[in-house]
Amino acid sequence: MEAGPAAGTEPAAGTEPAAGTEPAAGTEPAAGTEPAAGTEPAGEAEAEEAVVAEALRLLRIEPSAAGDPSAGRAGDAAEPGSRNALRKRRRWLRVLAARRGKRRQERQRRRARRAAADGDGPTPALGCGPAGPGPPSPRRGRVPAALATERLLEARAAGPRLCVDLGVGGSMSEKESGRLACQIRRLYGANRRAARPFWLCLTEFAAGTPIYEQCFRMNDGFAGYLMDTTPESYLDLFPLEAIVYLTPDSENVLEDIDPSKVYVLGGLVDESIHKQLTLRRAREQRLHTARLPIREFMVRAPNSRNYHSETLAINQVFDVLSTYYETRSWPAALRAGVSSGKGYVLPDTADQVQTPRSATAAQGNALFRGEELHRQQVPA
Repeated sequence: MEAGPAAGTEPAAGTEPAAGTEPAAGTEPAAGTEPAAGTEPAGEAEAEEAVVAEALRLLRIEPSAAGDPSAGRAGDAAEPGSRNALRKRRRWLRVLAARRGKRRQERQRRRARRAAADGDGPTPALGCGPAGPGPPSPRRGRVPAALATERLLEARAAGPRLCVDLGVGGSMSEKESGRLACQIRRLYGANRRAARPFWLCLTEFAAGTPIYEQCFRMNDGFAGYLMDTTPESYLDLFPLEAIVYLTPDSENVLEDIDPSKVYVLGGLVDESIHKQLTLRRAREQRLHTARLPIREFMVRAPNSRNYHSETLAINQVFDVLSTYYETRSWPAALRAGVSSGKGYVLPDTADQVQTPRSATAAQGNALFRGEELHRQQVPA
């Protein structure tokens, strides 16, 4: 056996320790020796790991989510990826914070609207003036959503009912089906806000049809709408004597709304003008027909295109019916549902519409005469 070096001694210059042996505690490598290739001083590695851990702590990121730097570093190629991950994480945190802020503001706006609608907010309208606090409202604390649901269920039990006949629009394009789905959404929203709503029903609403797919694609929460949707026809759901098919081509004028009746609208978009289509369908089914009293209460407004149409979108027809059902006034109902673009206005607003159009026409004629005079003065 060979005796090892004594404790506290250093190896001779230029010599290396034997294979498998380690220098004794407290010894230093001989002068001229260098650490093995690829290794780093222990102090620098620990300092770098501490900096990365502190950065992750400040960003509230677990080391396992961003990759533990102390667990097997892959060299310089892995560092750009970690920086990109941290950058994406910070961006995502900013997006989440902005979304939370928007949701908080939207909740505050909804609470304010509900308080204003119920008379439950801290406003002077509550009767806290000189006369003292008034009697509590019987609907105090009830949100409009609950009231709307209650009214809709009452309409379901007592009527009136409004059906949208989706079987009449089988030849519509995908674009027209999308617009019809938007009109159904507006119709449902207006009915939900109405003080005296109708009970809605979509008939011949079959799975796989374009309008079926468009309604679920374009209307959020469509499955939760408080209305009936059925693939059956209204002929199988209601008696014939109770059905009134509303069509602009009918010769009968709708005079009043009867809660015991079922009013049917043709599921066609406003852009698709199909002459006599809904009227022929109603006559073939031997149904009563009616039209809105547009000609009886409105007059034709002069316009440059000479365009006058009584064909309305289904949500516009509903605005007329709903307003009349609440006010019992056809002028007010027609003002709410018939836009001036249809070429019809109420008699009291006909002069207001005619004056600007006449001034525009006169201005155009004067400009035309000026151009003609200029051409005559310029020599050929």
